[in-house]
Amino acid sequence: MTNLSIKEKDIQKNIRKTENTCAHALVEALQEYGVDNIFGYPGAAVLSVYNELSVSKSIRHILVRHEQAAVHAAEGYARVSGKTGVVLVTSGPGFTNTITGIANAYADSTPLVVLVGDVPLSNNKGKIFQKVDIQSITKNCAKKTFVLTHKDDIKQIIREAFEVADSNGKGPVVVALPRNILESKYTQKVTKDLHIKKKLPLKDSDLDKVIKLMSNAKSPLILIGGGASSAALNIKKLVSKAKIPVISTLMGIGIYPSKDKNYLGMIGINGSYLANAALNNSDFILALGVSFSDRSTCKKIDFGKSAKIVSVNLKQICRDFELEITSNVNLFLEGLLYKLNTLPSYNDWHSKIRLIREDDTKTEDKISNSLHSSSVLQTIYEITKDYEPVVVTDVGQHQMVTAQFFNFNKPNKFITSGGLGTMGFGLPASIGVQLARPSALVLNITGDGSFQMNLQELATCREHNIPVKIIILNNGYLGMVRQMQEKIYNNLYQVEMINPDFTKIAEAYDLFAVRVTQKDELVPAMKKALAHDGTAIIDISIDSDEEV
Repeated sequence: MTNLSIKEKDIQKNIRKTENTCAHALVEALQEYGVDNIFGYPGAAVLSVYNELSVSKSIRHILVRHEQAAVHAAEGYARVSGKTGVVLVTSGPGFTNTITGIANAYADSTPLVVLVGDVPLSNNKGKIFQKVDIQSITKNCAKKTFVLTHKDDIKQIIREAFEVADSNGKGPVVVALPRNILESKYTQKVTKDLHIKKKLPLKDSDLDKVIKLMSNAKSPLILIGGGASSAALNIKKLVSKAKIPVISTLMGIGIYPSKDKNYLGMIGINGSYLANAALNNSDFILALGVSFSDRSTCKKIDFGKSAKIVSVNLKQICRDFELEITSNVNLFLEGLLYKLNTLPSYNDWHSKIRLIREDDTKTEDKISNSLHSSSVLQTIYEITKDYEPVVVTDVGQHQMVTAQFFNFNKPNKFITSGGLGTMGFGLPASIGVQLARPSALVLNITGDGSFQMNLQELATCREHNIPVKIIILNNGYLGMVRQMQEKIYNNLYQVEMINPDFTKIAEAYDLFAVRVTQKDELVPAMKKALAHDGTAIIDISIDSDEEV
């Protein structure tokens, strides 16, 4: 046996003292669940857990620089890994800083377990340092919140948290961990199961009704949302068999190949002319994993007004559909494909779509010395397409232009904040994506406004050598807000931004950066960034007046 230093002996002695604590049992439970990455920020209430993590050989802790970023990083990790993301933060502001991320995950149905330190249970009267009502705060932005008590078995609570997060209608689950319980002795308790997964059997009568509606339709469409991400293969089979055109929401991009002739594009306020025109002319819509948010449906009263709509989703939408089926999309499609035989050819419908496509004229760049986001992103797509990158965006004009000009031909290649529209999502989410897929090229396409929301995570990139390529479309404005402000209020109040020199900020973090101000600088800059082994920032000055 090798000789240990006094410090190492003290560490081992301290670890042996904590082996029977609830904190130790918590980390054991996470290991048993296969957790390999935790995104967090330490504080006094959870130091007992950090003590256990310090000797874990299977769990890596990623220290972020802000708790909101921890949740977004866990979201990115969960979206591309297929696992449940895990967050660990301390009490009080450590917890409240996570709320935007938790709400974002809830809106986009991303499975997370957020472990939150809390004040000791005995401190429940008067003004207590860092005490907040965790359950009340998360009531409307988490699937469930557990508050650990002395009567609970912490291992069972953790198991239940993961099952709830990843069960029907995925989403974030919060577990509040009082400090005194974490530091107390763990004893296994016999308690009843807290969560029973609901069985969602498919009815043959529902499948028969869908097939009848498809058979009677003259102009059918398949509408794909984010809830269909696990059903990509069966959607391809259905389209191949039924020859029905496909449209998608923002969150559904990439689930069906963008370059396939049957794909018409994204619907909604910033959707394509072809997709929206087809939607307006459809008489039957099979909606798979679609939440029907107002950004997709625009005027809900007019959405698909001539169409009979069948919605298949784990979450009930409760709208006036022809049929609403509460089911896993993949299971529904397996049943539908099994029963589906001959359908009409829909030749007249395909001819009409061809005419709409011909009428869909692309807007060219204005004659200008400025760079335009559309041409910039088309160029970046051409340079990077052979890498099959995972593209993570923030929220704004750049997000919509990316959705329009990148072709995503596989699911989970386009990661964005859809339901909540959270600026600052992109950079930390990119970190989580890169850790989930170390060999992938990860592009964070962002705006100058969004980037500054969480740019402190450049330190996390530097510390862990995260090779994400950050592309800032810098127009000196809050572009999407400016666009709406001009159209509705005819002014530009408080949307122009005096930005720092992003290349100097990168230099301060010891990261590679390059600025692009002319068209002929873009390709060389991108090639340098792609060749760089580590984080790279490309700051691109684009037309400040451009609209999307």
